Amino acid sequence: MLSRLAALIVKEFLAALRDRRARFTLIVPPIMQLLLYAYAATLEVKNVPIGILNEDWGLISEQLVNRFERASAFSEIVYFHSLDEVEAAIDDQEVTAVVHIGQDFSRLLAANEPASVQILLDARKSNTAQILNSYINAIVAQFNEERMSLDTPTSPTSIVVDRTWYNPNREYRNVMIPSLVGTLSMTTVLIVVAMSVARERELGTFEQLLVSPLQPIEIVIGKAVPGVAIGMIQAVGIVVLIRILFGIPVTGSVLLLFIGLFVFLLAIAGVGLFVSSLAGTQQQAMLGSMLFMAPAIMLSGFTAPVQNMPTWLQPLAHLNPLTHFLVIVRGVFLRDMPAHLVLDRIWPMGGIAIVTLLAATWLFRHRVS
Repeated sequence: MLSRLAALIVKEFLAALRDRRARFTLIVPPIMQLLLYAYAATLEVKNVPIGILNEDWGLISEQLVNRFERASAFSEIVYFHSLDEVEAAIDDQEVTAVVHIGQDFSRLLAANEPASVQILLDARKSNTAQILNSYINAIVAQFNEERMSLDTPTSPTSIVVDRTWYNPNREYRNVMIPSLVGTLSMTTVLIVVAMSVARERELGTFEQLLVSPLQPIEIVIGKAVPGVAIGMIQAVGIVVLIRILFGIPVTGSVLLLFIGLFVFLLAIAGVGLFVSSLAGTQQQAMLGSMLFMAPAIMLSGFTAPVQNMPTWLQPLAHLNPLTHFLVIVRGVFLRDMPAHLVLDRIWPMGGIAIVTLLAATWLFRHRVS
């Protein structure tokens, strides 16, 4: 049995790496996607222009304007002289946010009376507008705190100490980039495994494989092992690149990370074999893989937390192996995730792997019969 299985595994490795184009596909696209996600696909708002309409021109309003000029989040401050100019600029998408300071701003604050600052937002870019609104509110709040401390220097004040754990600078890419270990390796394993059976079916060799001395379970293992091995090697390369290019270290246990990765890739290989057992051609196998990948990434918490999803959709998200692996990879990268919490995420992936691999085995056995 072992000799037959080893021969099948070697054959699958040679088929996956047989030509230069196949090797190029396994190496270059993941690196390109890693760089694109890191530098282009980010939810952080940086280097954006904002507008200021200051109708006051008093000393206090100028001090507030200086705060915005010194903020690193804004690439340019565009000054307006009327609301008509503001409306035209927002309509043409020249700016996403405008800070409107009214005429009596300085006078009211000097008289210890409340004064308001209006924020005008272009909600066509809803995420950017929401983040800019938070930035502007934070600047105004800090300005107010400093004025209060200057006005009443001897009175006691409460101070909020902001301390962020695990991601001190609150950089979005520190959360997103480690997740690529899961999404990129999932893509590779799913395509390699799904295409292997479909390719043999098109070449007419799959029927020969079914009538060979190999048992259906041996065929499943022989098809799954090369894809999982390629995915593991690719994931190691991605982890090394993340450390070298972006300076994001693995804080927790590397062993636990790769144990979780192995079980995760087994589950993905099971999905790939299940898809390929239903597909008649390589095109159908590719379409079936894409049909799984898009919802899997959307439901995994890659871009939005699972808790934000509707209640009826959350159980479906927990049936997704990527959901569990992203918790592991983020936990191991950003903090020393305890072993029992890692195991709590590994066993659901193991269950998914067993179910999908057994389903693929049953389908292969059904074809033999």
